[in-house]
Amino acid sequence: MSDIPSFPYELLWEERAIQSVANLTRQDGEELLALAPQVPVRTHVEAFPLAEANEALERLRDGRITGAAVLEI
Repeated sequence: MSDIPSFPYELLWEERAIQSVANLTRQDGEELLALAPQVPVRTHVEAFPLAEANEALERLRDGRITGAAVLEI
């Protein structure tokens, strides 16, 4: 595994947290997906039309979104 390359943090639009996905194998993913219904894994997604992207970003910055914000194109 290689180091995560550095970059200017202002590119994150002043967000305060950086999160990454663990470096896993395809087999790891398949095992997780097989296990998910047994846990159960519950997700929460809030969809926004692309025209409301600024509203989605504002709500995300203000902590007014639970789960993930998704832009629909």
